[in-house]
Amino acid sequence: METEPDPLTLLRLQIDWGADEALADTPVDRLAAPPPARPIRRAAAPAPVADTPPAAQTLEEWRALVGNFTGCRLRDTATTTVLAEGDVAGRLLVIGEPPGADDDRSGRPFSGPAGAVLDRILSALGLAREKILLVPLIPWRPPGNRPPTDAELAQCLPLLHQLIALARPRHIVLTGILPTRALLGSTTSLRRARGRWTELQLPGQALAVPALPVTGLTSLKTAAERRDAWLDWRMLHRTIMSQN
Repeated sequence: METEPDPLTLLRLQIDWGADEALADTPVDRLAAPPPARPIRRAAAPAPVADTPPAAQTLEEWRALVGNFTGCRLRDTATTTVLAEGDVAGRLLVIGEPPGADDDRSGRPFSGPAGAVLDRILSALGLAREKILLVPLIPWRPPGNRPPTDAELAQCLPLLHQLIALARPRHIVLTGILPTRALLGSTTSLRRARGRWTELQLPGQALAVPALPVTGLTSLKTAAERRDAWLDWRMLHRTIMSQN
């Protein structure tokens, strides 16, 4: 009758085989029946992309369209819907980043510190805010100021495309990285794109619109960033004046 090897012999054998450390805090019974299989959790279905909203003919119709839009869940978490404001006939459209906390509270685009910076820039250039059409990239603030997801952008961008088609601006300013990438391409580098006019081609539109990416108004923390922003807006001003 064979006897069980003593624990010291087993330990020396494992060391000879190269097992020099424990892999678990408690012993595992390899002969025990396996536990019942856990049910497979399926990933949640992606958020549906909203259908193209009906075309609006006036700014008031567009505002009503956005106010009644239910195709994006961000509407349920935001305090207010941030709509476009300004002069739809001014032929200059400034597209800002998604609404922040100040925009969400006031319901107005470019509120708070970013709006104060914009006002100073426009005043220095002799441009009136009320003569410019201002709009955020999307109408609702994402929770915690997080960036919008690709699905949320896909749901909201048709609303912005409609506004551009309605306003028919001669020039568009894209303030910051999110508007630049959403409208010019997801891999666009703001450092390379800023301060240069780029032809923006919208879905279903025959003519392209000149777009100027500029440094975001919420990111002017250094002297270099403030200088770059000023140079970008000076370029806009020179272009407008040369075409008047």
